[in-house]
Amino acid sequence: MKNETRPPQFLSRRDFLKSSAVAASVAAVGSLDLGRNAHAAGSDIVKVGMIGCGGRCSGAAVEALTADPGARLVAMCDILRDRIEAQRANIKAARGDQVIVDNDHCFTGFEGYKHVIEASDVVLIANGAKFHPFHAMSAIQAGKHVFVEKPHGIDPRGVKLMQRACDLAKEKNLCIVSGLQSRFHEGSAETVKRIQDGAIGEVVSLQENYLRSPYGVTERKAGLTELQWQCSTQYHFRWLSGDDVPQSLVHNLDRSSWVLGNKVPVKCHGLGGRSSMVEPIYGDVFDHHSVVYEFENGVRVYAFTRTTTGCYDESGSLVLGSKGRASVTDHRIWGETNWRWPGKCNPYQVEHDKLFAAIRSGNPINCGAYMARSTMITVMGQISCYTGKEVSWEQINQSDFFYPPKPEDCRDDMEPPAKPDANGSYPVPVPGRTVLI
Repeated sequence: MKNETRPPQFLSRRDFLKSSAVAASVAAVGSLDLGRNAHAAGSDIVKVGMIGCGGRCSGAAVEALTADPGARLVAMCDILRDRIEAQRANIKAARGDQVIVDNDHCFTGFEGYKHVIEASDVVLIANGAKFHPFHAMSAIQAGKHVFVEKPHGIDPRGVKLMQRACDLAKEKNLCIVSGLQSRFHEGSAETVKRIQDGAIGEVVSLQENYLRSPYGVTERKAGLTELQWQCSTQYHFRWLSGDDVPQSLVHNLDRSSWVLGNKVPVKCHGLGGRSSMVEPIYGDVFDHHSVVYEFENGVRVYAFTRTTTGCYDESGSLVLGSKGRASVTDHRIWGETNWRWPGKCNPYQVEHDKLFAAIRSGNPINCGAYMARSTMITVMGQISCYTGKEVSWEQINQSDFFYPPKPEDCRDDMEPPAKPDANGSYPVPVPGRTVLI
């Protein structure tokens, strides 16, 4: 994925908004219906809070502070206190005086999100994906701007809630920005435009790969409860993460839908299972998935993800046309037309630049036109892999299925729904036998 690799977690200081421009635009924020919630009244400061203190939310915090010299990190929450303290120190080392989180604004447990929302003007959400829709809706209801990582839900119920949150943000003139960063990459946008303008002729099919070693693997620390352990390694438990089609292929399938004019598939069928990553540390998720999506015009998208060690790795989006091919991730076209985008772009930073510029200008940015839709495409694929059944777009959108418990019902003293067996391993779905919708 040339020019789209994840930048180092902590970036050097770079002021994208000159202080004079910021000062001139502060008054514009007051024109929002909820402008008094955009930042502290009479102040140039925009208060930022973090829900989740893993690497992704910490990276987002650095990018947010880099985007706007008036931004201040004021509150953080996570299930584990040591992660809060470690990331507070890391972010402060990168952004200095922009980090003003005191101990009273470090919150633990499932209720911590409430305090972060209350303390903040802008809420960064990058915790267990199960909670993304619920926390986004809570922040929007409270009149706060939101950046929320992908995926935007892990089940039909959650994705529908995220769409309602996006719709409410529009009504309240609030920003909601998606972590589907390809939409913010200049090279990807130019490549998609050229494909849609006919540079490779008629699109015939698309191949989407996200093949890599397992990520987010951590050893279990002594003293953690079963619930704390699962939350600390949430990528490996489907009740928290939704597994790898929503977690990883959401980027690819968002690009496929984008190329095809933001269309949705009519149906899909998937294959998946667990082959080699079977130890308890890998929780209850699959280690490989393949999903074939069929669109109304007959175009098929072949999507593959794998999280195993010692295998071939590849990440990219390849579009096959009647007159050539294109890579949306390498920003390249070849065949009858040969072209390559020559620039460089850090879309992770751009999405925050645009978010804070929108807040300052009083012109809200809202990614609701695609973020829930692209996530639902992945959810139908994941459920097809788990059940072994064909799943239609109509069927997945009629379903209110969710992985229990509901986010709002999670408590610090609850028992997690995933239970280890006598050997410490966690049962996984069985295609052909598992029924979900």
